[in-house]
Amino acid sequence: MITGIMALGAVFGAINTMYAAVAARSPEIAVLLTLGFHPRSVLASFLAESALIALVGGVIGVLLALPINGMITSTTNWASFSEIAFSFRVTPGLLLAGLTFAVVMGLVGGFFPARRAAKQPVVQALR
Repeated sequence: MITGIMALGAVFGAINTMYAAVAARSPEIAVLLTLGFHPRSVLASFLAESALIALVGGVIGVLLALPINGMITSTTNWASFSEIAFSFRVTPGLLLAGLTFAVVMGLVGGFFPARRAAKQPVVQALR
């Protein structure tokens, strides 16, 4: 459940970032479309940008996760008042899964703003 909530937050963060990018570059998008770029190429460029931003965020997350490798912590089981100790293990598979998750969430969150940029009428984009 926590993963789902965090994934939803990541998607909304990506959507917000990409909508801001689309809004800031509306005139550029209009010029590209006027020059004859296909809307699919505009869509692809914004999706690539979203994936790149997500990858950079994933790499930063991986680098921040490395120092906690092997850290031992504990928590209390309130039902039995006993202590449960566990250690964090950051494995290469876990790091790869985190990077993959970040890029997928960036692509999912970047799709709708990218589609809006690709379908935006040229006249409206120039305003």
